[in-house]
Amino acid sequence: MLNKKEQRLRRARQTRIRIAQQGVARLSVNRTNTHIYACVVSGCGTKVLASASTVEAEVRTQLGAAGKGGNVAAATLIGKRIAEKAKAAGVEKVAFDRAGFAFHGRVKALAEAAREAGLQF
Repeated sequence: MLNKKEQRLRRARQTRIRIAQQGVARLSVNRTNTHIYACVVSGCGTKVLASASTVEAEVRTQLGAAGKGGNVAAATLIGKRIAEKAKAAGVEKVAFDRAGFAFHGRVKALAEAAREAGLQF
């Protein structure tokens, strides 16, 4: 019997295999109860080209006194930041890797913010 984390990682593996065959950079998302993380990984999967998360000091000041990273507003901010950093690194097109998480709530907010900021999925 698989536990919750193993089930998520099993779902993620299928997506990563499909993305690896395409050979494009991937925007990988990870979320915890308190934070959300995003990084753009090169097409061959060996190098992180850009990353953003709610753990960064600059982001925490933007989120206010509470510095809460576990909400949709924080995810939207990270989506914009990752798109800006990816463009600065010369990446325009990415494949969205939700890492087995449902495309809903914070994951969806991050993806939509990244799209609005000019990243193509």
